[in-house]
Amino acid sequence: MVSSPPNGHRAAPGSPPEGLPDGLRRHLCAAVEEMEREIRDRVPGYTGADDGDHAWRVERTVGDTVAFFVDSVDRPGADPRRLTGLYVRLGELEARQGRSLDALQTALRAGGQAACRRFIGDAYRLGWSRDVLGRLTDSLFVLVARITDAAAQGYAREQARLSAERERRRARLRDLLVADPPPGPEAVAELALAARWEPPESIGLVALPAGAPSGAAILPPAVLADWDAPVPYLVVPDPEGPGRDRLWAALHMLGTAAVGPTVPLTRGAVSLRWARHALTLVGRGLLPGDTPVRCVDHLASLATLAAEELVGAAAGSVLGPQLELPPARRRPLAETLLTYLQCGDNAVVTAERLHIHEQTVRYRLRRIAELTGGRFSALDGRLDVMLTLNWLVRSGRAAETA
Repeated sequence: MVSSPPNGHRAAPGSPPEGLPDGLRRHLCAAVEEMEREIRDRVPGYTGADDGDHAWRVERTVGDTVAFFVDSVDRPGADPRRLTGLYVRLGELEARQGRSLDALQTALRAGGQAACRRFIGDAYRLGWSRDVLGRLTDSLFVLVARITDAAAQGYAREQARLSAERERRRARLRDLLVADPPPGPEAVAELALAARWEPPESIGLVALPAGAPSGAAILPPAVLADWDAPVPYLVVPDPEGPGRDRLWAALHMLGTAAVGPTVPLTRGAVSLRWARHALTLVGRGLLPGDTPVRCVDHLASLATLAAEELVGAAAGSVLGPQLELPPARRRPLAETLLTYLQCGDNAVVTAERLHIHEQTVRYRLRRIAELTGGRFSALDGRLDVMLTLNWLVRSGRAAETA
């Protein structure tokens, strides 16, 4: 039992008996050990031997917390800022080391519950009044709530800092992947490691129209995006890999999109250049824009329209009299001949693709043969003819007045 105060005076109701803090201090080490055991049992591995520095830090933190609590028993106005600052730093450290905030909060609650059980035992053993026990436990729970909140603040602050730093590293990696001249593999690997981005075997670039809505919430985390570029774009890892159908479906929600060719990891500038070229052609109405456009599906159009000046200048030499026809006759003949050559000289398939009668196809082919002396039936120069016809049809020149 704790003796009564001298001179026959008794403590005021609810105040700690005289000598209570000193009595608690005598058992401080035992209390710390009991709380540490409780934390180990409740959070396996939290203070494991595989991380001696972390175990020592937790032990020191628990010791400082118990010491502060004991000192504050007879000094309710004790300044907790040094202790809460310690827990803010502990929360920051947990975030930096990738540990869960839930584990830290569980450890704090476990320590508080162990201390509470000890108070109850001491109350029976030493004859503390119910008011004294109530005051101690209330103070304990207030302190646990305060340090738990401080740890959560530190954790959240560090998480925000780490997240911002990761985004900066991802942005630097994204810019490096589309650099021209291309970066070396070592530079990409180093920055990918810092950004926690698993380097794929290949990438594909997706160009989006200016002002496209930010779609970060619907895109996989591995996709790197630049929403602020004049022509926003995405870096997509392994675009031909499994599960990419969901990504292409998501692109519909971002408006018109052009998907560049799949390229090795260090050749992103090539994929982005062609994706942006395709997007420009969509804007001109030369490629369809109702669904995401894949460059690999429009190689001939992209190639001829990229060399539009050259092909246009040589068109007269390649197509000859066809260019001299009025637009109403020039366009159907050009479309028919281009489709016929693409269909392997098959008039039936050509008619089906153009939604016209087979005899109409054959009539137009005879008319072309009359105009050109049958030169388009020869294998030599056929590729030049197809490229020029593609330019003529795609560019709209077939319908223009000569």
